[in-house]
Amino acid sequence: RLTPMWSLPLLRHTDVPQRVTENFILSGYRFPDYSLLQCLVSAFRPTNETGNFWTHFLPIFVFAFHFLEIFEWEGAPTPGDPFFYPAWNYFIGVFYLLLASSLAHLLNSMSLIIREICFFVDYGTISAGELPSLVSSSPSSSSTSLLPFSIICVMTCCNTRQRWRRYRYAVRTLVFLLPFFISSTPVFYRLLSPLPFFYRHCFWLLVSALFNISKVPERFSPGNFDIWGHSHQWFHCCTFLSILDELHMIKVEMRALLLHPSLVLSPAAPPELPGPTLSSTYGVMMLLQGCIASIIIWFGRCAYQIYAPQQKLLKTQ
Repeated sequence: RLTPMWSLPLLRHTDVPQRVTENFILSGYRFPDYSLLQCLVSAFRPTNETGNFWTHFLPIFVFAFHFLEIFEWEGAPTPGDPFFYPAWNYFIGVFYLLLASSLAHLLNSMSLIIREICFFVDYGTISAGELPSLVSSSPSSSSTSLLPFSIICVMTCCNTRQRWRRYRYAVRTLVFLLPFFISSTPVFYRLLSPLPFFYRHCFWLLVSALFNISKVPERFSPGNFDIWGHSHQWFHCCTFLSILDELHMIKVEMRALLLHPSLVLSPAAPPELPGPTLSSTYGVMMLLQGCIASIIIWFGRCAYQIYAPQQKLLKTQ
């Protein structure tokens, strides 16, 4: 029965709960009572979430293509070698980041409660996704030192869905940017050298922040960018371009470390630095994911208490 799914009406901002609406987006809304199958089908309909889904789903394949190139390097160890533990950690983090973001935009119309949980998961993967990038770009760094920071980031983002509503975009943007900049700190010491990937990485981050906070172009022409071209889609595109440049930076560092370690490591470094281990890479990430899952469960419970009565009313209408 695909016909009813394709014929479900798309609504204006006045026809859906206020919680579902976005600033300056006037149409293309789905009523928050879709089934899972209806949500999946809506990826191929012109809703105001369609572009948000595809601008982070398609990049998964682009990212995977560029990442897998590292295993074709001459003289590279096997993919399961400990040398690649940080890289695999980074790949998994970014993969889940892009997948969670795209699915959050696709599945958030199942109910008001599921909408909140979708974005809690989205914020969690963003906070967790940048932790392995620091380890990948700086093998000697300690990932455990960033665990409290990542936890604070996801808690802050989740709080913006229940508090600080007026400044939610600015707060989320700041929290989104901080992990990216912190993960880039290992290359700051070479700012005087030509680092095109690093400068582009920072440029795309700043542009994405401007889109997310300013809500341009829909701010200047409400209703004309409801389906395609609104700020959140450009935000997705710019953040992925920053991730791609970050991947290129990491690949440069890894190749140099693999082929010419003396060019990467400081002469004052110990002759034998401890290499990556399962506990220092996957172990730390599993610990962080457990903490984030606990935070999501807590905020999901709060969301249920807030929106369950309203969801029951919507079903009776």
